[in-house]
Amino acid sequence: MTVWDDLVGQEKVSEQLAAAARDADAFVTAAASEGPLPEASSMTHAWLFTGPPGAGVPRTARAFAAALQCVSPDRALGVPGCGFCDGCHTALLGTHADVSTVTAVGAEILVKDMRDTVRKSFTSPANGRWQIILVEDAERLNEKSANAVLKAVEEPAPRTVWMLCAPSIEDVLPTIRSRCRHLNLRTPSVDAVADMLVRREGIEPPVAAAAARATQGHVDRARRLATDQAARDRRAAVLKLPLRVEDVGGALRAAQELVDAAAEDAKQLAEDMDGKEAEELKAALGAAQGGRLPRGTAGVMKELEDKQKRRRTRTQRDSLDLALTDLTTFYRDVLALQLGSRVAIANADAQDALDRLAHSSSPEATLRRIEAIAACGEALDRNVPPLLAVEAMTMALRSG
Repeated sequence: MTVWDDLVGQEKVSEQLAAAARDADAFVTAAASEGPLPEASSMTHAWLFTGPPGAGVPRTARAFAAALQCVSPDRALGVPGCGFCDGCHTALLGTHADVSTVTAVGAEILVKDMRDTVRKSFTSPANGRWQIILVEDAERLNEKSANAVLKAVEEPAPRTVWMLCAPSIEDVLPTIRSRCRHLNLRTPSVDAVADMLVRREGIEPPVAAAAARATQGHVDRARRLATDQAARDRRAAVLKLPLRVEDVGGALRAAQELVDAAAEDAKQLAEDMDGKEAEELKAALGAAQGGRLPRGTAGVMKELEDKQKRRRTRTQRDSLDLALTDLTTFYRDVLALQLGSRVAIANADAQDALDRLAHSSSPEATLRRIEAIAACGEALDRNVPPLLAVEAMTMALRSG
């Protein structure tokens, strides 16, 4: 298995990146031997990866980062990215010293979260072959942090590579994207995702096919749905919501439960991560026995607490986004039944509910419900309180 085997349904992109990795390896090898540098290369210092949710955009960027850091003795004989050497392994895990990953903790990537990373981008690799900066949520760069990235991308160090990930090219500043090589990923087919789950995760074919169909080719969600019973339970609860909003009381209760479930997801993540992060930071700061911090370090702990608070908000929002996606897919199935479309039904396990709503309402009502779900997402983007936004949605689903 190589790093490229994880890229489901992205054969064309894999070929382009593999060619760039070969040229990058030739450049580093020639520079190390002080020989002549290659005259032509498909490698460049800045890349922009885009694609719809579930296409595996960050995973593709990380696979490319691993290939660039590959130290397998056999890499010169084929394509760098063996998947097993120390360079590949640590890059894929996110622990490589010369691969820095930036993700949005809250709604935006703040400039203070980018300063150290931008500074590092101007240094030479410490151990690896390249200094790699991977920004997983480039669409969340605010004006100041985007300008900091722009300056670094305009005049990068010789062995630095920037990898930016975003849903679409329009989500990135024109001045940044014009300096990047753009690769657009596509949504993998349901069959390709199901095949991956069988081969890589050992999932039984019927379960793999059901998970891939339910998530419509979203790789990460399909993997989670196929392997995590809690994820299946949460999805089942969301798919019952359309039949629970027939009156005002039902609509308001459904909204409260949806928001509470998202908050519980955020709480569980916080319990898993916050305490560990705090203890690790205290140890790094040289906390005395009993946890007392040295003078002048309280501000650092406060920054960590603020970061964790933003992450909890982001986690709750991500959980709600997932529920909204499931609801949209549900009503898309209802609309397909109403119009007699040949589109494959994603939620076959909810066929009775789909048939009931398809026969009791009109296509126009279904479209209004889909619009209400989209409006809820837009309200959350504007930082409307989650419960208020979701209650407005469930009331609209009721009235249809």
